[in-house]
Amino acid sequence: QVQLVESGGALVQAGGSLRLSCAASGSIFSTNPMGWYRQAPGKERELVATINRGGPIVHADSVKGRFTISRDNAKNTVYLEMNSLKPEDTAVYYCYADRFGMDYWGKGTLVTVSS
Repeated sequence: QVQLVESGGALVQAGGSLRLSCAASGSIFSTNPMGWYRQAPGKERELVATINRGGPIVHADSVKGRFTISRDNAKNTVYLEMNSLKPEDTAVYYCYADRFGMDYWGKGTLVTVSS
């Protein structure tokens, strides 16, 4: 069983920065992909970024150059550094983990960017 707990969401002004964290408990390995999705009001959930050891780090085109995903395998924690935030980045951000084909999700953390 894997549990994911996100933190770091907040209200921030446009142009500001935030760092989201996702702590995983249970059997997660460095080769299991982890990452972030987000869901804005009235929209479908979309991939933000994903990372796993030995594989590519992927960032959605909409966040390239502004967001950076990283991972501390010793702490089983994945981070999302978000800079130059825009109002359109407002969403609930969900952490996920793919453990050998089984997906696990956190409950989400709300990021609100005011203009």
